[in-house]
Amino acid sequence: MSVATMRSNLTQDDIRRLVKGATPEARANAAHKICRRIDTAKLSPKDRENADQIMRILAEDAAALVRRTLAVTLRSSPNLPRDLAVRLARDIESVAAPILKHSPKLSEDDLIELLLASSPEKQVAIAERDQVSEAVVEVIAEHGNKDAVEAAALNEGASFSDRAYETTINRFENDDDIKSAIISRSSIPIHIAEKMVSLVSGELFDRLVNDHELPPQLAIEIASGARERATLDLVEQAGKTSDPGTFVQHLNLSGRMTPSLIMRAMCLGHMNFVEWAFAELAGVPHSKAWLMIHDAGNLGLKTIFERAGLPNGMFPAFKLAIEVFHENTMDGGEGDLARFRKRMTERVLTQFQAIPRADLEYLLEKLDSLDEMNSDKTKRLA
Repeated sequence: MSVATMRSNLTQDDIRRLVKGATPEARANAAHKICRRIDTAKLSPKDRENADQIMRILAEDAAALVRRTLAVTLRSSPNLPRDLAVRLARDIESVAAPILKHSPKLSEDDLIELLLASSPEKQVAIAERDQVSEAVVEVIAEHGNKDAVEAAALNEGASFSDRAYETTINRFENDDDIKSAIISRSSIPIHIAEKMVSLVSGELFDRLVNDHELPPQLAIEIASGARERATLDLVEQAGKTSDPGTFVQHLNLSGRMTPSLIMRAMCLGHMNFVEWAFAELAGVPHSKAWLMIHDAGNLGLKTIFERAGLPNGMFPAFKLAIEVFHENTMDGGEGDLARFRKRMTERVLTQFQAIPRADLEYLLEKLDSLDEMNSDKTKRLA
């Protein structure tokens, strides 16, 4: 795609407007058309040289509008030469931002160098890239302005190392916006969640303890009222833990592994927790507990129930709940777990009336909360 070829494809007027356009708008329109052609056409080495020359003409235009047109049109293009990408990234914010946020031609070293010498707006653009490496995030955490650090924390594509988390928390331990952004991440390391417990309160504290896995002993302390800011549902924490064996062991050692808690887990669909709980209380491996609960008939369930030391009067409720669990398989659809929990809880409530009053009230509260959640969702979709 030589300049001559471009003349035939784009017309001589396009090239004239690019080089000699009377207004920035005219040159920008020509630049957009030419850059689109550069990005989509297959180029020979000679054509690539000619295309590079055209891009350099655009990058030197005195009008920011023309340079921004180049940056926006080729922001994700592998055909933009690296040195031009760096040059545009050092331009004014409106030109640099698309390149900083999207260009694949900027290396990790480029991004770090640019971060250390850039304005807050440019730092935010880097923090919002689809993928931000640990090394870049560490520099953002240590040297970035607040908006950039917050943008990185909100970006699931930004890879936070322990060092980045620690630096961020130490720099912004009194900033609720930053702490909220960290808590909003899909997952944070368990030791980071533990550290943040003492730094947040109110709604942030509730989100932290309800949305993230906490160390078992800390979760138990919060749930048992040792900390006076929120209540924590240990059943929901059980569903988050990456080490259910350790979690149930801590519960048992602290005297929190009650029949009521296990029954709650059953009705909320946390069967993995139930299996580990039975294994812990009965003193058998998880694999054996699983077999006795699911694949050994009523006798296997009765045997492990008794070995676990659970009250005989609750056996019919556990038996029914396990039957309901097997009947109501997950279907993989949206709101799958919520629908499953609702079916499970309704069946247990309607088919077995001897559930202890405290558990009955708990399950009814869960039903109410599920109904409210589904109602709110219906309203949003209406």
